[in-house]
Amino acid sequence: MENNYHLKEDHLKENHLEEMLSRYVGHGPYLVIDGEKYIDTASGTFNLPLGYTNHRIAEKLKQQIDRCTHLSSAYTREMSQYILSKLVKHTPKGIDSIWLRDVSGSGAVECAIRIAQKATGRSGIVSFFLAHHGQSLATAQVSGNAFRLKNFHINIEGSIKIPAPSSVMAEPPDEATQYIDLEQFIQLGSSDNIACLIIEPIQGNGGNIVFPVEFYRKIREICHQHGIIIIADEVQTGFGRTGTFFASTGYAKELEPDIIVFAKGAGGIGIPIGGVLMRSSLDVLESFEHSSTSGANPLSLVALNEIIDIIEDEHILENVRQNETFLRNGLLDLQHKYPEITGVRGIGYMFGFDTPSPEFAARAIAVANYHKLILRGSRYGKGRALKIRPPLICTQVHLNEILHKLDLTFAELTVSAQGHREVA
Repeated sequence: MENNYHLKEDHLKENHLEEMLSRYVGHGPYLVIDGEKYIDTASGTFNLPLGYTNHRIAEKLKQQIDRCTHLSSAYTREMSQYILSKLVKHTPKGIDSIWLRDVSGSGAVECAIRIAQKATGRSGIVSFFLAHHGQSLATAQVSGNAFRLKNFHINIEGSIKIPAPSSVMAEPPDEATQYIDLEQFIQLGSSDNIACLIIEPIQGNGGNIVFPVEFYRKIREICHQHGIIIIADEVQTGFGRTGTFFASTGYAKELEPDIIVFAKGAGGIGIPIGGVLMRSSLDVLESFEHSSTSGANPLSLVALNEIIDIIEDEHILENVRQNETFLRNGLLDLQHKYPEITGVRGIGYMFGFDTPSPEFAARAIAVANYHKLILRGSRYGKGRALKIRPPLICTQVHLNEILHKLDLTFAELTVSAQGHREVA
């Protein structure tokens, strides 16, 4: 009798789980929650370039589920090399090898760090204030938000964090030293123990910070001079987010990285995948030196393979480039209309702007939600920036809906703020 009771209880729990999941139904850039349709300006957690659903990927995934959902990495190397042959058309010159054994950006960043350390025989990592490189202990330590490490302890010997320039949207003056004296940081803070410099071509969680083009060029020159490997963390910028397949073949091409890390958007509709692209001279790891149980699983491989084809076949990059100006101008119009919106900045479908404070940003997210707009902030709620990252499939009709709902949001916030001032 007791066993029957537990079986019944388990059955109820299972049905309850299905019931909870059934509350959420996605369609393109829309997420329906309990029958209410929201437009998502955050692309999930910036990992839905094709929106919540895509028929081509879904059908391929269903077919693969019926075959198998897991394979040992011993059987997936050939598939990884096939995907590499498709990716190299979109990588900077000389990036021609792949390590595909991760399901997250954090894991892939750790892989890139291991490659750099083994290839150079050094341990230190140069990273930037406000950077975000992952959730693991090592990648959180490399990231530039100290509050995330308050209760945890790890040290990568010889590593340094340095300031980064403020966001700009145009080619700066020629003198890049006005942004940062990287040479001095290396000489005074590294003891000749720097293996790599890791940089997001556009800082995502730090507040959508777009660096000056000259900054990339200066980084490349100094790193090459000191034999420091450049890692481009394209977990957020990769797979079309900035209007080119990778930011380091477009806006940030002057960086000329030695390694590119990708994840998030590489899964198309949120299928977990992470990988590292590199120069063949850096293909130095043994199979046991970096791996994960589910890395390069068949579902990830199917999604990754299919999104490459979709980006090419359905002209996704062209869509982003054609509509970038429309999105920028719409945000600039809102900035002109509302003094609470400042510093509009971005490339492709990766925009952001500042609000007066983190508290104001939190209120904006809540009010936007009321208007059926999914909006995300920066630095885990500790930043004052809001990020506008719609799925790459969004048309001007979708973008106009997002801009309209932002207008409604800030109009309401402005009225609320005026009411508080009058009461005071």
